[in-house]
Amino acid sequence: MTSLSAALTSVQPVPEKSAVREVLAAAVEALGGQERTGQVQMAEAVATAMRDQHHLLVQAGTGTGKSLGYLVPSLLNGDRVVVATATLALQHQLVERDIPRLVEAVGDRLDASYAVLKGRSNYACLHRIREGVPDDQGVLVDIPEGSMGAEVLALRAWAEEESEQGGTGERDHAPRHNERTWRQVSVNHRECLGAARCAFAQECFAERAKEKAAQSHLIVTNHSLLAIDAIEGVPMIPDYDAVVIDEAHELVARVTQAATDELTVGDVERAARRSQKHVSDKGGSSSPADDLADAADALADALAATAPGRIEQPGEQLADALALVRDAARSLVSAFGKDEGDADAGRTQAKGLAQEVFTTAERMAACKESDVLWLNEARERVPARLAVAPLQVWAQMRERLLTEKTVVFASATLMLGGDFNAVAGSLGLKPSERLDTGAPDTAAEGALPWRGLDVGSPFDYARQGILYVARHLPDPGRDGLGPKQIDEIVELIDAAQGRTLGLFSSRRAAETAAEAVRERLPHLTTLAQGDAQLPELAKQFVEDHHTNLFGTLTLWQGLDVPGETCQLVLIDRIPFPRPDDPLMSARARAADRAGGNGFMQVSATHAALLLAQGAGRLIRTTDDRGVVAILDPRLATKRYGSFLKASLPPMWSTTDPAVVRQALGRLAEG
Repeated sequence: MTSLSAALTSVQPVPEKSAVREVLAAAVEALGGQERTGQVQMAEAVATAMRDQHHLLVQAGTGTGKSLGYLVPSLLNGDRVVVATATLALQHQLVERDIPRLVEAVGDRLDASYAVLKGRSNYACLHRIREGVPDDQGVLVDIPEGSMGAEVLALRAWAEEESEQGGTGERDHAPRHNERTWRQVSVNHRECLGAARCAFAQECFAERAKEKAAQSHLIVTNHSLLAIDAIEGVPMIPDYDAVVIDEAHELVARVTQAATDELTVGDVERAARRSQKHVSDKGGSSSPADDLADAADALADALAATAPGRIEQPGEQLADALALVRDAARSLVSAFGKDEGDADAGRTQAKGLAQEVFTTAERMAACKESDVLWLNEARERVPARLAVAPLQVWAQMRERLLTEKTVVFASATLMLGGDFNAVAGSLGLKPSERLDTGAPDTAAEGALPWRGLDVGSPFDYARQGILYVARHLPDPGRDGLGPKQIDEIVELIDAAQGRTLGLFSSRRAAETAAEAVRERLPHLTTLAQGDAQLPELAKQFVEDHHTNLFGTLTLWQGLDVPGETCQLVLIDRIPFPRPDDPLMSARARAADRAGGNGFMQVSATHAALLLAQGAGRLIRTTDDRGVVAILDPRLATKRYGSFLKASLPPMWSTTDPAVVRQALGRLAEG
């Protein structure tokens, strides 16, 4: 094998497959790993995509080592590459473990510079820490009293220490705090004074992060910041030519979230209050801030008269109220005039709030067919709020990201129903443009060529796992878990002697199941999401094998518990979106109107993705064994069941409960 040094010196600005293979092999050897065929295939495909400037969807199962599979060709690539992740956990893994270890392994002959870039609110703000926080009237106030004040003091001391020592000032490294406390030491992009006017710009953590990113070859960021930069057109990331999107199955949801705006009566009132001292009265008449406060009252009356749920066409009262808020907020923003030269944090924040209210109200009042508007019902301590989101995001991604950059989409879950088409379509790529099919249509103007690659998994799912579908149970109803489902859960957990991760469609179902298992299997420990913080629950689950952990969506996608800890994954029902979900139902109807099948394109695809993620909690290493039990017979009895099953890992399948209980018993006995 060619030495690592020789491989590096022979690399061209855009790497050939041989160079990628040699550097990857050397890196794996230096890190004490073993060569994986899938990892090599992936690395070569990523390098080819960057060289030939076509897009790539690569499905790499758990255990493939996909991070190394895209990091090596990215570092060898001649141009800057952005890596975007969906979760903080993966971001931490990349910047605190994978990239440093890789850089150490391949030496200093590469452009191995890298940086982390997050939204401004993820960094402590030295101006806010040193000058104070504006209250609801925009007056700068000092530290709040009580336990919150103690946390703020700890955060301030930490931030000053970070500044002195050249630290990053990132929230992830801060002392323990909650969301409310962090807001006392941070600002969002609208509240920021800007580097030109801030007295502490030279020390600013966010500005330092931007500067480091501008000097780095590899930038690690998140889906939301990528969406704001590439799709919304707000410059957040230094120029780059290629982007690797890890956890790509989450991208559509994250882009949608980034493009969703919300408005409450409190938002409007707060903007009016904080602006009052910064705008002058006009000849004794009410000020623009007073007009916005009056518009808030009109909005409150309109929301009280509006039923929660999707609003296809606002009624006259709501339409008039949104127009009042829009017009009053526009006048208020104008009343601020041009930005003053002095660094007035209260004024900057007040103007930013007014601008945000105007932008959101204008979008809602327009009621475009490309947007979905709905009202979320008020709950305890949570006010009623209007929300507006894009009906779809594939067109924006196609036009503003895929036509400008080379994009690699990587995930363990990209093939739904057995192929890439469902996910590719949601991202803005057309099946007819796929290069690795018989007759790709890439000659047409605006065509975006792409490839799909499944590099498999190092796991032998047919030997390591059983997929059990409880066909004998009744179809799930709207009233949650019934007696037969509860009996099935208890019998399976009893056979497994704990070791169960229960993934439920609702908090109520998880709590109902937990209560029943605690009563009928008191010798086992049963935890439910909400009993404590998730890290604490996960720690207890790992340490005691006779423990069950029940929860909802967070556990479906974010928990990694290899080994004997988890030998049974229970899924109570197929996770279709709720029928009253305003955005999902609107997307399904739009697909129907376009001549497609809204149920399959939206609801079944959503369910397939979550099922695959949930089932993927079982097998995390080559030594893991166990059962995925789905208590929804529709997976076996409905036509769409074959689509859903084709999205799952290829485990041995059965509908016989006796066979499954015996298998779990054997596993429990070791």
